[in-house]
Amino acid sequence: MRHAPLPARRGSRRGPDVALISYIIQPMADPIANAPDAPPKRIKRTQGFVEEVFEIIRADIMALRIPPDTRIPIGNLVRELGVSQTPIREALSMLEALGLVTKKQFVGYCTAPKLTRKEFDQLYEIRLLLEPYAARCAAERMDTQELEELCELARRMEPAESETRATYGRFADDDSELHARIARGSKNRLIEEALSRLHTHLHIFRLRFHSEVTTEAFAEHARLVDALRRRSPGEAEAAMRYHIDKSYARLVPFAE
Repeated sequence: MRHAPLPARRGSRRGPDVALISYIIQPMADPIANAPDAPPKRIKRTQGFVEEVFEIIRADIMALRIPPDTRIPIGNLVRELGVSQTPIREALSMLEALGLVTKKQFVGYCTAPKLTRKEFDQLYEIRLLLEPYAARCAAERMDTQELEELCELARRMEPAESETRATYGRFADDDSELHARIARGSKNRLIEEALSRLHTHLHIFRLRFHSEVTTEAFAEHARLVDALRRRSPGEAEAAMRYHIDKSYARLVPFAE
C-alpha cells in the first residue's frame, strides 16, 4: 500500500521535510553514523513513504551504517519521519523479504546477521554452478541492445578515487544489477530466478567495506563484459568463473 506524504505544518515534526533518521543502536553504537561522507537523508516528495523509508534503511544497511544483527527501533523511525507505524512496518517487511532484516520475538526488527562461513561457502558453490554457465549462454543469446546497456553499466561502475559509504552502496547496487542482467541474458528463466532468490550481493557487500573490493571487481567485470561483447561463450564462462573465485578470495577472511 502506498501512503501519500503528509502536509508539512509549522512547528510540527510531521511532513516530508524531516531531516536525518537517527537510529538508536542497541546493544552497540553505530561507529560511522556521523561519518562526514554520510549523505543527508530527507524524505522525497515524489514517492510514497513506504518506498522512501525502505530505500533509506536499505542504504544504511548496505553501507554498514547499521551494523549486522542490530536492533532497529520502530518508535524512533516514527518520531523522525513523522509517519505512523504502518508504512514503517511495511518497509521493514520488504527488507525482511530480501533477507536484510529479521523479526525476533520480544526484540522486534533487527538487521540480519552476517553470513556464517558455512553459508558463505554454500553461496559461492551455487554461484560457481550457475553463473559461469549463465555467462556462456548470455554471450550467445543477448541481443545488441542488451549488450550495449550492459557495457554502459560496467563503465559507470568505475570506482571513484576515494571510496565512501555512499559510493560503495551504489557500487553494490550496480554490481547486483550487472549480474542480474547477465543471468537474464542467458534466456534461461530457471537460472535467472534461482540467482535472484539468493540475493547474493545484498549479503556479500556487508562483509567488508574496502576500496580493494570495488577496484578489483571493476577490472574483472571489464574482462567479463568484453568477452560477452565479442560473443565468446568460452571466454565469458571463464571470465565469470575467475571473477567469482577472486570475489571468494577477497571476502572469505571476513566470513564468520
